[in-house]
Amino acid sequence: MKKLENLSEIYNQYDAFIIDLWGVVHNGIRLNPGATEVIEKLNDKGKEIIFLSNAPRPSASVVKFLEKLQMEKKYLKNVMTSGQAARISLEKENYGKKFFHLGPERDNVLYSGLNIEKTEIEQCDFILCTGLFDDQMEDLNFYKSLLEKYSKKKLICTNPDLTVHRGSKVEFCAGKIAEIFKDIGGEVIYFGKPHKEIYNICLDMKKKNLIIGDNLRTDIKGANNINMDSLFITNGVHRAEFKNDKELLKLLKNYNVNINYFQRELIW
Repeated sequence: MKKLENLSEIYNQYDAFIIDLWGVVHNGIRLNPGATEVIEKLNDKGKEIIFLSNAPRPSASVVKFLEKLQMEKKYLKNVMTSGQAARISLEKENYGKKFFHLGPERDNVLYSGLNIEKTEIEQCDFILCTGLFDDQMEDLNFYKSLLEKYSKKKLICTNPDLTVHRGSKVEFCAGKIAEIFKDIGGEVIYFGKPHKEIYNICLDMKKKNLIIGDNLRTDIKGANNINMDSLFITNGVHRAEFKNDKELLKLLKNYNVNINYFQRELIW
């Protein structure tokens, strides 16, 4: 693996750049200036840019969010989310028609307009998990108690991430609820990184792709799963887990992943 000072050192080796959003391009509150410059430079040089996010919402919702953060629309031609992949499957009624939504109300857009019925957990065919309830953001025991009686149902996880940083605050994601559900014996169906299906939707596997992300469990493991090169952004979700390059090697071993490059922040 190689420590990068600037992406410009290696950009010409690749045709396409698959870039994670939260933790790389933005922190949930504002865009990262260095990443914004990278996007501008890659676009100017005719490189393909694909934003691949484990956001539990349709791609169009994430595009609107990025525009709200002042990202120019011309860079947002290729955005794929785990939520979009899940919506495609929900539309086919692969898990039944009645579902219980476990997650915040802002994620209701995921199933808006689909011919499926939201119901209570007792009556549902499956549990659709997009995150945590707004009024229960920290008490994980609440979710264990809620789900224990319903471990025979399938849980659809639309964001495999365990945590994200919103600014400096750590927040749990749907992946944490899925982890709890598996621990009590439930079956989880995941949409998003690191699972190969999401890459088949949005990537041309014949191209020389570089996958850029800050999450070893999802971004980097996903790159390993499809044998693509990766750039690990260290000042993201794992920033409190190591202090130097030697500890980084140990961290990679702990997560059973390999990287080609690492960089503190995405900088041109």
